[in-house]
Amino acid sequence: NAEQEAAVVVRNDPAPHRVPRRDRYRFQLRPHNPDHKSPGAKDLVYLESSPGFCEKNPRLGIPGTHGRTCNDTSIGVDGCDLMCCGRGYRTETMFVVERCN
Repeated sequence: NAEQEAAVVVRNDPAPHRVPRRDRYRFQLRPHNPDHKSPGAKDLVYLESSPGFCEKNPRLGIPGTHGRTCNDTSIGVDGCDLMCCGRGYRTETMFVVERCN
């Protein structure tokens, strides 16, 4: 199977998207975006786009991100900019009073 021949090791770089193409002799991959550099022998290459995580998709077990708590100051995956998928978000300020020892 041609897809199994493309076994690769995952790196931290974003994986270039490749579109399958058949020629007369064998299965080949051509870049989805010609501006991306060609992947090396150990780069991850994917043939299909990943499903979106923003919207609920019970068939794939994706709960969506609506109503989840996010971190307004984070630039990571828990950050509101990424988690809210451009829909906007509401912030709440909470004051917690604790007794000192």
